[in-house]
Amino acid sequence: MVTTGPYEPLGAKLLDDNTCSFLVWAPNASTVEISISEPQQRKVSMQPVGRGYFRAIVDGVSSGALYRYLLNSEKERPDPASRYQPHGVHGPSQVVDDRFEWNVSNWRGLPLEKYVIYELHVGTFTPQGTFDAIIPRLAKLKELGITAIELMPVAQFPGARNWGYDGVYPYAVQASYGGPAALKQLVDACHQNEIAVVLDVVYNHLGPEGNYLADFGPYFTDFYATPWGRAINYDQADSDEVRRYFIENAVQWIVDFRIDALRLDAVHAIVDLSARTLLEELRAAVHSKAKEHGREVQLILESNRNDPRGVETEKAGGWGFDAVWNDDFHHSLQVLLTGEREGYYEDYSGVEDLAGCFREGFLYAGRYSKFRQAHYGKSSSEIPAKRFVVCAQNHDQVGNRRAGDRLSQSLSLDQLKLAAGTVLLSPFVPLLFMGEEYGEKAPFQYFVSHGESALIEAVRRGRKEEFAKFGWTGKVPDAQDESTFLGSTLNWELRNEGEHRVLWDFYRGLLRLRRELPALARLDKEALEVTSFTGQKVMLVRRWDAANQVLILFHFDGATTELALPIPSGRWRKILDSSQNPSAVDKSQAPEIIDSRGELPLSLRPWAFLVLLQELVPHK
Repeated sequence: MVTTGPYEPLGAKLLDDNTCSFLVWAPNASTVEISISEPQQRKVSMQPVGRGYFRAIVDGVSSGALYRYLLNSEKERPDPASRYQPHGVHGPSQVVDDRFEWNVSNWRGLPLEKYVIYELHVGTFTPQGTFDAIIPRLAKLKELGITAIELMPVAQFPGARNWGYDGVYPYAVQASYGGPAALKQLVDACHQNEIAVVLDVVYNHLGPEGNYLADFGPYFTDFYATPWGRAINYDQADSDEVRRYFIENAVQWIVDFRIDALRLDAVHAIVDLSARTLLEELRAAVHSKAKEHGREVQLILESNRNDPRGVETEKAGGWGFDAVWNDDFHHSLQVLLTGEREGYYEDYSGVEDLAGCFREGFLYAGRYSKFRQAHYGKSSSEIPAKRFVVCAQNHDQVGNRRAGDRLSQSLSLDQLKLAAGTVLLSPFVPLLFMGEEYGEKAPFQYFVSHGESALIEAVRRGRKEEFAKFGWTGKVPDAQDESTFLGSTLNWELRNEGEHRVLWDFYRGLLRLRRELPALARLDKEALEVTSFTGQKVMLVRRWDAANQVLILFHFDGATTELALPIPSGRWRKILDSSQNPSAVDKSQAPEIIDSRGELPLSLRPWAFLVLLQELVPHK
């Protein structure tokens, strides 16, 4: 990792129970003092140690001490590398004891192909909105078949209500969630349940409120811009130290908190023209540290560019990340299920688009986009299937709708089953958004708790303008109103009731099939054949391995359709019919045993799918 400053960790680090080391990068200041308010009021001068760094070792400072930095005897500011902000983004920083007694010492992580990701927002996943409150639900998630939870950003943000993308202290764990010790407790509990932890991190911008980095140094540049504020300085003068700040933050999550994977938010908004970019340097640092600790750590990108370089190897000219979110998969499926064509959905038109995603990954690989009014993307045909993360819903695709409405608020049970099957039986890494597994009815809306009136109004105005681009009309929920936040909290107990229980059991069964059938557990585009029937809105997927092959017949239409399907010769056994209700006397759309001579006429029910199995190697 490139760094020209001292090798001590940034921020406050306890050397023993009564001595603390402080290190801050503040090239904008000629003098820096530590203003300690607890356990006793005092000021300590820091010594310049080169390239804009100031350092001090202070006796009489223990865990829990509150402090700020005093720049040029004028500006009193929290620590940019604060580990804890118990009084919010404008309050003092607190010295934290990093020591923690882990119950699990032999956890080494999971290979990417074993990930079944469950994305959750800490504040709305439980009524308590804390890390501690998540722990009792882990056993049920494991029973469902989840192998990894993904936490939306937990870096300290203004107030107590936020998605997390307005964080301004990348190193500090949100106080209202429980702080750093509680996050470690959650990670430890996940590992006890053999569940990996993915953390969403934001390195493309910082939030607008409580953002004091510019007082310390040239963290930002005016050469570029982002949709959310000033761009971070990753390639101009003094950018070495800015890069160090964010790279050390990524390493902190892996080492101090034993996080298993990082999901980097919107990397398309990071502008960096360096020969060796921040992302390449960060990837190398994190993977090196993981190897040093004998752990398997994944790095996942969110990017809207459809650029395979993100997950191509460094030797092939790529950045070497482990996986990337595939929006094309979501958008194609959304259009098939809902018929929506507003905004970027106008670029997606039918079952052939979804089939293209199954075959290659990215659909837009140099083709023209009407929404973007430009060609974009590049072929991902050579990228392994395990490097794509796909979903039917996620925080963006739900929360950035005008009403924050989920699929369960407009689709039938059969359609929700079909969505689940499309994602979970694909050859990619699946992601579920909290509550979708039982058809949660509460919306997931955008919410904030800013303290500045001008900023609050800017958020309200920005949301209205964004929805106008989609042609969405009607009242926009007030992001600042606490009721918007409270109304987005899950009703977890719904999973035990009626159709919600049916859907929960259906997801669990799908995940068991995915786990137990070798042809489905193998994430491989080379062992995959996809045939689409555009007029009938049918997609036929064949997946195989040495032991067995599986046929999945997806039907994306509200009317029954009859057609002759090219089913390979031999005897097939039906193992799942999504249209069949186990508790009712209901004939299936296919017999239990099917003998095919290469083509088979079938009547497919509305919004349904079939799974057929053929054993290639007889069981002993």
